[in-house]
Amino acid sequence: MNPTVTLIVSLAVLLMLFWASVRVVPEYERGVIFRLGRVIAAKGPGLFFIIPIVDRMVRVSLRTVTMDIPPQDVITRDNVTVKVNAVTYFNVVDPVRSVIAIEDHVVGTSQIAQTTLRSILGRAQLDELLVNREEINQQLQQIIDDATNPWGVKVSHVEVKHVELPDAMRRAMARQAEAERERRAKVIHAKGEQEAAETLSQAAVVLERHPAALQLRVLSTMTEIAAERTSTLIFPLPMELLRLADTLQQRLERSAPRPEAS
Repeated sequence: MNPTVTLIVSLAVLLMLFWASVRVVPEYERGVIFRLGRVIAAKGPGLFFIIPIVDRMVRVSLRTVTMDIPPQDVITRDNVTVKVNAVTYFNVVDPVRSVIAIEDHVVGTSQIAQTTLRSILGRAQLDELLVNREEINQQLQQIIDDATNPWGVKVSHVEVKHVELPDAMRRAMARQAEAERERRAKVIHAKGEQEAAETLSQAAVVLERHPAALQLRVLSTMTEIAAERTSTLIFPLPMELLRLADTLQQRLERSAPRPEAS
């Protein structure tokens, strides 16, 4: 064989081997290296070399994954059927375990999240699900994170997005809210009446102690009515005059002769 051809072929083979051995991994990924079926290490980021044919590399992303949990039909502890969906945020913290411990860590995390969502919400009552949303989110995050920890996956946050109630339950809750608003309105009105009555009783005590203040109040009322240009006429009578008339009537009744019995 021609030495020149041999040299060209050798250089081509070396170039192909060099090209096959070079790997470049970005900052958000790691390369898990298998050498003859055994895990060697997780390399990256940047440039590194592997042994062609002998080594095999599996890329693993370390970025946070935002995954929607499909709507789940859940029966709460007080026997109300609701449809709930959620979202979970997770990322790989151990690339080696995420490859060798589970076939697909994304699918596995999704399945764990769905079953955990049904389990946790099935233990809560409807009012707790609607009010204590933050506590339920923390429980979901803790349980899912504990389940995915052997896979090298860290669940950072779980959030219940939407709770869909049956139509009958929504109407019942609307009636309950309306009744609650009416109750509060009646309580506020009653408290206002009570405060007004107390204020009026205090004013009556003050006017009784100071008759001149009562006369001034009567004159002020007459001035307000006169300013409205109405046809109403007011003739104020002192309370003492009414008391005097009542006293005279009682005296006349006592002094009047009584008819003799036959």
